[in-house]
Amino acid sequence: MAKRSITETSPIEVYRLLPRTNCAECGEPNCMAFATRLVNRELALESCPPLAHPEYAEALAALEALLAPPVRAVLIGTGDRECTIGGKYVVQRHEFTYHNPTACAIAVDDSAPLDVLQARVRAADSFSYNYIGRDLGIDAIAVRSTTGDPARFQAAVEAVQQACGLPLILCSPDPAVLRSGLVSASDRRPLIHAADRTNWQEMGGLALEFGCPLVVSAPDDLSGLRSLVRTFLAWGIEDLVLDPGTFPGAGLARTLRNFARCRHAAIRGEDDLLGFPLLGAPIAAFAGEEMDPIRCAFDEAITASALLSRYADLLVLQGTAGWSLLPTLFWRFNLYTDPRKPVAVEAGLREFGSPDRNAPVLITANYALTYFTVESDIKSANLSCYLVVADTGGLSVESAVAGRYFSAAGIAEAMASSGIADRVDHRVLVIPGLAARLSGEAAEATGWRVLVGPKDSSGLGPYLKERWPPGPA
Repeated sequence: MAKRSITETSPIEVYRLLPRTNCAECGEPNCMAFATRLVNRELALESCPPLAHPEYAEALAALEALLAPPVRAVLIGTGDRECTIGGKYVVQRHEFTYHNPTACAIAVDDSAPLDVLQARVRAADSFSYNYIGRDLGIDAIAVRSTTGDPARFQAAVEAVQQACGLPLILCSPDPAVLRSGLVSASDRRPLIHAADRTNWQEMGGLALEFGCPLVVSAPDDLSGLRSLVRTFLAWGIEDLVLDPGTFPGAGLARTLRNFARCRHAAIRGEDDLLGFPLLGAPIAAFAGEEMDPIRCAFDEAITASALLSRYADLLVLQGTAGWSLLPTLFWRFNLYTDPRKPVAVEAGLREFGSPDRNAPVLITANYALTYFTVESDIKSANLSCYLVVADTGGLSVESAVAGRYFSAAGIAEAMASSGIADRVDHRVLVIPGLAARLSGEAAEATGWRVLVGPKDSSGLGPYLKERWPPGPA
């Protein structure tokens, strides 16, 4: 029977396979609500305790088959730092949503002195950037054998493990070199890179012996890739990652075409042999004749962003400079944000600085980008004030005003629920300049005097310096 898209799966189909006891052990009021959330990938089958009972074993197997993604999920690493890649259901993000954000790995070479190698690993592990309330960082370390020396590679793998707990990718075309690294890191469940047409037997043996996921590599040869995958599946090796080849610069179009063909074949063509996570190697930008480090890092960033858009589930990177790495992390965050759910912060009252009973009272929307921009501008201006965050459904001020999610009634409700009236002695509210047309209605609805602030929150410092405390009405 042909596989069906997750978007074609009905909650009724899932409901019929559930115990239908309405026991609420999953946290939902009934089994139909649980089925709906399963189809939306908001809950997992493990959330239903009765399904673990032996009498539901057949139903559980049917549910797993019904809800299985066309692109299999592969786990790298162990413990709280483990990383899941793949597990994709759709080609286009708007069809459903993307799950399991693309993992970004920083490469280190065994030719580097061990102290230098460890310093680079620690820097990658500690890299963190807060972007609209989310901490963005690195997900794995790729240890590459550039010396071809098994002892040197083993020492490098051990040094990396001492420096961080991130999942590992062990990279070498030589099975003997990889074995030396696997002996030291087998308990970390590293990803083995890579099996190709020259070493597939030895690499398959390592994957079976150490129980690790395996990268299958056939650059620019999808027919050869499928052939290798068929062989490994016959061996019982199912945790596979595909490497169709990465060719930066003039070869980028060819690279993207191969990645797109793999993903379309897996999801829309129901090709089980290509239904695995895809590995991209933007680090290849550093392997060409052009060795200017700035130019190489620029090409790597372009390649990484393009591969994110064309279905890469794992990226191996070289550059760690903020200007080259952050665009990739920003784009990954935006691409893997659920389009059905605006990025929002919790509504309520926030305090900045040391506000007293005469401090300014501001209000804004709960769209995350709006809120964190306002927060940053308030802190930059060193203001002491209160900020009421209204629930606008995750929309920005301008969009929420147009859609009536940010209205006089909504402002009044936000003010009342925040308890701000008990915090200050005055009754003056500053609303965003983009909501200026609500000033009169908001004054009537709240009973507060309403001032129209700047359209851009970067102007709050000069605005309040000039107009606060406000004069007579």
